Amino acid sequence: MLCGFTGESMIKRAIDSEIAEVRTIDLRDFAGDVHRTTDLRPYGGGPGMIMRPEPIFDAVESVRTEESSVILMTPQGRRFDQACARRLALQTHLVLVCGHYEGVDERVRSDLVDEEISIGDFVLTNGVLAAAVVMDAVIRLLPGALGADDATEIESFSDERLEYPQYTRPATYRDAKVPEVLLSGDHAAIARWREEQALKRTEERRPDLLERQTETEQEETGNDQ
Repeated sequence: MLCGFTGESMIKRAIDSEIAEVRTIDLRDFAGDVHRTTDLRPYGGGPGMIMRPEPIFDAVESVRTEESSVILMTPQGRRFDQACARRLALQTHLVLVCGHYEGVDERVRSDLVDEEISIGDFVLTNGVLAAAVVMDAVIRLLPGALGADDATEIESFSDERLEYPQYTRPATYRDAKVPEVLLSGDHAAIARWREEQALKRTEERRPDLLERQTETEQEETGNDQ
């Protein structure tokens, strides 16, 4: 499932440039039986199958080092956001464990992984697509991955706000015109307009971001005191 994803666009360039290294591990290689079984029925009954702990432990431990951070992709995990992506981009080695079926044996959660991450309040067939989302969000933050060093500095969620509207040529398209301020050459006025638009868009679409920013600022003020 990851072959096409890692062989195109920014991810491919980052790998080719040795900015990032991606390795996929097949849990069946660690199953230990002739049928390469990675899942079994749950104790206590119930629908579906549960991922066995042994293949997951053995697979992770085959690559884990002191610098590794082992992450389980699960809808029960912490909600993934840009702040989390920035934090993970500072890590040396990430091991993303992808669940399947009805989930993984609880001992994987309690005794193996360092944290659990969810990309949203919904359920996927397995964790591979979720892992791909995390990979993309993290790798693009690595120095040189996008070419320009400042490419990720001003964008949505970089400062708890959504990004301001962007325009390119032509100046008029189907009677819709680019705002005059962007054509003025007045960089101070453009900066003010962008700040206003970013704030307006955030208030309209994601007021929770501004509330979170206010709470953070209040906490920091309290700590300073």
